[in-house]
Amino acid sequence: MLGVDRLDMIKGIPQKILAFEKFLEENPEWNDKVVLLQIAVPTRTDVPEYQKLTSQVHEIVGRINGRFGTLTAVPIHHLDRSLDFHALCALYAVTDVALVTSLRDGMNLVSYEYVACQGSKKGVLILSEFAGAAQSLGAGAILVNPWNITEVADSIKHALTMTSDEREKRHRHNYAHVTTHTAQDWAETFVCELNDTVAEALMRTRQVPPDLPSRTAIQKYLQSKNRLLILGFNSTLTEPVESSGRRGGDQIKEMELKLRPDLKGPLRALCEDESTTVIVLSGSDRSVLDENFGEFNLWLAAEHGMFLRPTDGEWMTTMPEHLNMDWVDSVKHVFEYFTERTPRSHFEHRETSFVWNYKYADVEFGRLQARDMLQHLWTGPISNAAVDVVQGSRSVGVRSVGVTKGAAIDRILGEIVHSKSMVTPIDYVLCIGHFLGKDEDIYVFFDPEYPSSESKVKPDGASVSVDRRQNGRPSNGRSGSRNSQARTPKPQAAPLPQPPPERSSSSSDHGMGNNNNQHDWREGSSVLDLNGDNYFSCAVGRKRSNARYLLNSSEDVVSFLKEMAESTTPRAAGLQPGAAADYMFLDRQ
Repeated sequence: MLGVDRLDMIKGIPQKILAFEKFLEENPEWNDKVVLLQIAVPTRTDVPEYQKLTSQVHEIVGRINGRFGTLTAVPIHHLDRSLDFHALCALYAVTDVALVTSLRDGMNLVSYEYVACQGSKKGVLILSEFAGAAQSLGAGAILVNPWNITEVADSIKHALTMTSDEREKRHRHNYAHVTTHTAQDWAETFVCELNDTVAEALMRTRQVPPDLPSRTAIQKYLQSKNRLLILGFNSTLTEPVESSGRRGGDQIKEMELKLRPDLKGPLRALCEDESTTVIVLSGSDRSVLDENFGEFNLWLAAEHGMFLRPTDGEWMTTMPEHLNMDWVDSVKHVFEYFTERTPRSHFEHRETSFVWNYKYADVEFGRLQARDMLQHLWTGPISNAAVDVVQGSRSVGVRSVGVTKGAAIDRILGEIVHSKSMVTPIDYVLCIGHFLGKDEDIYVFFDPEYPSSESKVKPDGASVSVDRRQNGRPSNGRSGSRNSQARTPKPQAAPLPQPPPERSSSSSDHGMGNNNNQHDWREGSSVLDLNGDNYFSCAVGRKRSNARYLLNSSEDVVSFLKEMAESTTPRAAGLQPGAAADYMFLDRQ
């Protein structure tokens, strides 16, 4: 057994030695079989309190060695000096059990050093729950309260008698954490967070976009041959809800998202156009989209594009492979807890995300609860999880890293192009929605004037943000509603793909199959042929946005869509029968 500490009051050296004495008392069969090597590096030797601590430790060590020692061996070897790097690494490598009993410690690097040197030994780490390292190494270590001498003594016995399989599992968990959370990784995370801060500052100081030039947008729409319309669902196509200051059924009405009745006619007219494909890309779950759009001839994409349903088809998944969802259960418990203690709040449980909404709760109390929830999440369930925290004006969301509309749109476009064997370039895109800042990367994805040098793409076809670096770990999710626009792959005009061959087994034929590898993911980007004149992005009711234009309310969206639907008739538009249009509907959440 090994202990390496500064000779300091907070390191708990006397408690460690007393616990070892308790272990020897209760387990005499281990006498002459176990040795504790305690390296106590002197510090502040001129301070009386530290001199007293040194004397106390020496007294305890002498008493235990006199009590349990023999002519050939003593149970404790105590060194009042430091060791050089190579000697210390050698000790780490041959030690069976490392004992860290800090009474209070910010991090404690000894525990990390021990795990890093245990390549073949697979030793056991006994770690104080009051050390900062317990947050990251607690799953693989044996956590103890150093003030509880009996508990530490029992943990020593457990560590010495632990089976090889359990030692292997615990070591593997901690070793993976130590080797991935490196100084290089920290530096990359810091730079990434710094870039995010700059981007968010630019977002706060940017100018309010101008109003959408409806006549110009419709004129360009009529002149195009293959169109892509992108509309939001929540707060864009939904029924208006009364002011949050009123009591009564407003909250229930908002929780049950409904398509505006006055939009059904224009939407149906667009869907019935032979050259129109309609897609609803929403943060809501599949049942909500099925209920609202089941009567229309359109595509549906739920949960920010993670699930896709073709026209008259079955739901399939477009999730990136190996998406880690281990955090779901622990985050759900936190959301349930705060929903119970915050009157008139509620949370939505989706397969890839959670959203806690406190719009109808007391304003000040809701904000306090939101801050408390974020602290619970950051220090517990998501401290080491690959998730992003998305903060709305009165909501808190948690979703897997990379789950945004902008990240999913390329995969969805590829599926559409493949399904329709599309060869005509999409030469018009209209994107309208009331999106959170996290999802405004959808605007940048289609913007032909936005640079793409910072984008990264996984070989398997799933577009990812620069948050997910080479080691596969995401950046810290504490930035909240992070501006990820600069990290979304940009579409570039390119020669169109030839119509793909028929698939022998598609995900739509098998319900919820994963279709990521069934066609070239670049199909979606390559079919776009955009310039500054035929792309219109428009935010609804958000004065600060990455969108080019602004519509003040959902009523303005209704008026604009009605005018556009009327223009699609052959008499009004003069379109050729073979003209095509694609419509995509996106949700704020």
